[in-house]
Amino acid sequence: MNIKFLGTGGAFDTEYLNSAAILEFRDIKLLIDCGFTVFPKLIEKNLVHEIDHVILTHLHNDHSGSLANLLLYKSIILKNDRLKILYTSEQFKQQIYDLLAIQLKYPDKYAEFVPLDQFDGIMAVDTFGLHSEGYQSYAYIFDNDYRIVYSGDLGKPEELFNRLERLPQKETCVFHDITFSPDNTGHTYYKKLLPYINGITMYGYHCDPTQNPDDNPIRLVFFQQNLMA
Repeated sequence: MNIKFLGTGGAFDTEYLNSAAILEFRDIKLLIDCGFTVFPKLIEKNLVHEIDHVILTHLHNDHSGSLANLLLYKSIILKNDRLKILYTSEQFKQQIYDLLAIQLKYPDKYAEFVPLDQFDGIMAVDTFGLHSEGYQSYAYIFDNDYRIVYSGDLGKPEELFNRLERLPQKETCVFHDITFSPDNTGHTYYKKLLPYINGITMYGYHCDPTQNPDDNPIRLVFFQQNLMA
């Protein structure tokens, strides 16, 4: 597996772009989230043609805001086959469909919706209400020779790490959204992640890296050039 980030910022950290990544997983190129800065970044980096699958952690604008643009571009400009959108539940599929229908009218013309359970090695962790009250979100675990974990937006990390503890031991790299303000309950305050560092590699994202406190031992994706697209 190989992961490259297209941005590492939060919703309002526009200088650092929306958090999103391209993951090479087995024989697919999977785009994780597609916020409003992602499509322009894919164009800038000449990466649009590489993407064949998309998975979304949730439907806030900084995680889904340019998905319609990507679908239209691949269909009309590149004349590619329909992009495959992986979905975790029928309810979440319908939410994605309804979001796209506002802009595309007929989403099935541009996207093929594929249930996640057709893909071995990708597990969804249901984090409903743990980012925003009453709101659906997911974390994802990608399991191959080693394990990559992507938190999405998550205010309480316990559910994700409890899931990881129940899995067989394996080399694991966790990419977790992070906040440096204890008052930001929609994301995980960095000190809450410290008990989980032992035995895994962890990187923080979805933040303003200039606010990184001196006592934070979690490396930020933004400063790791090998992790940036």
